[in-house]
Amino acid sequence: MTESSILYLHGFTSGPQSRKVQALAARMAARGLADSLHCPQLMASPAASIELIEGLLQKVGGDRTATLVGSSLGGYYATHLAEKHGLKAVLVNPAVVAAIELERYLGPQTWLYSGESFEFTRQHIAELRALEVPQLADPSRYWLLAEEGDETLDYRQAVARYAGAKQTILPGGDHSFTRWDDYLDPILEFAALV
Repeated sequence: MTESSILYLHGFTSGPQSRKVQALAARMAARGLADSLHCPQLMASPAASIELIEGLLQKVGGDRTATLVGSSLGGYYATHLAEKHGLKAVLVNPAVVAAIELERYLGPQTWLYSGESFEFTRQHIAELRALEVPQLADPSRYWLLAEEGDETLDYRQAVARYAGAKQTILPGGDHSFTRWDDYLDPILEFAALV
């Protein structure tokens, strides 16, 4: 494993095949950093997902060198882990109050890329509540990337939640964060990879 790495945490029902992950992987490969990107397929269970990520963090020497990049629900997970391990995190249109924001998705769901189905349950909501971070210890370790046109989450909640952090708030766009490609190199700089 390389000295520094990026651990990308995808959103609800997404996966490592997402456009954002693929674009970041291509940019990192072009810069000779292919081995520095890690993006596990997360699970329906938030507790199981955190356990998986914790194991990966140990493998990459995470408490010193990993930067978390979390999109949507992955941003919620990244916040929990950044606080627990003192890591830096880039949050892309992040879920701020995931337990409330995901209530509407209770029931059968389908993973976007594999087509496999899973059940999102009240137990999963309770697991999300257990991961909530009441207050950021050091907002300077965070960078919020949000688009005002996010149709899924209210960007203003993220602006308030990450007060004191570096914030890039862009007009228009949508939940996918349409200007992702413009921020690939700045993310690598934030992660001290270039």
